Amino acid sequence: MSEKEARQSGGPSRAGVVTVGDVQELMRRKEEIEAQIQANYDVLESQKGVGMNEPLVDLEGYPRSDVDLYQVRTARHNIICLQNDHKAVMKQVEEALHQLHARDKEKQAQDMAEAHKEAMSHKVGQSERHSPLQAFAKVNSISPGSPASIAGLQVDDEIVEFGSVNTHNFQSLQNIGGVVQHSEGKPLNVTVIRRGEKYQLRLVPTRWAGKGLLGCNIIPLQR
Repeated sequence: MSEKEARQSGGPSRAGVVTVGDVQELMRRKEEIEAQIQANYDVLESQKGVGMNEPLVDLEGYPRSDVDLYQVRTARHNIICLQNDHKAVMKQVEEALHQLHARDKEKQAQDMAEAHKEAMSHKVGQSERHSPLQAFAKVNSISPGSPASIAGLQVDDEIVEFGSVNTHNFQSLQNIGGVVQHSEGKPLNVTVIRRGEKYQLRLVPTRWAGKGLLGCNIIPLQR
């Protein structure tokens, strides 16, 4: 059916897209056809109660003189055509409703998928926020007057974060060594756990009188 034919028959106004407005227009067209069918049946009823099948000739084969034959034949013809139109529009209504329901189900499925995705993302975010970072290394010695000592590090401090290194990406002490080498003279944020309390320290790797840039010894914790 062309777009023009669809408009004339009360069908969808846009090819391939069915809207609630299209269904309402089809229902309006259906009711209009039903009213026209009833009007033509009323014409037949006014002609001595003639229906769709009663003969229009008398017993001798002559045209009946007690009814308006033209009106009866016209009404019968109109009813047959209108019934075909009614059948066609009812098929369009059924197809349009089917498309609307299918699209609603698809939208519901998409909405549910999006909601599930958002919920899972939120759940992951909550998990990440509420799962505290674990210590991955420990300070087992500190030289007096060293950068580590000046920063406030203490023996037995458990390291949770050392610059960009944390429990998620720590693999070996080389990770810390790399951060130290690239941060000479620059402050590093170091988070430690000391006797159950968390402390934030600022450590500046610096050349000093002793060995290395920190002046402390760090050992990895067994995970």
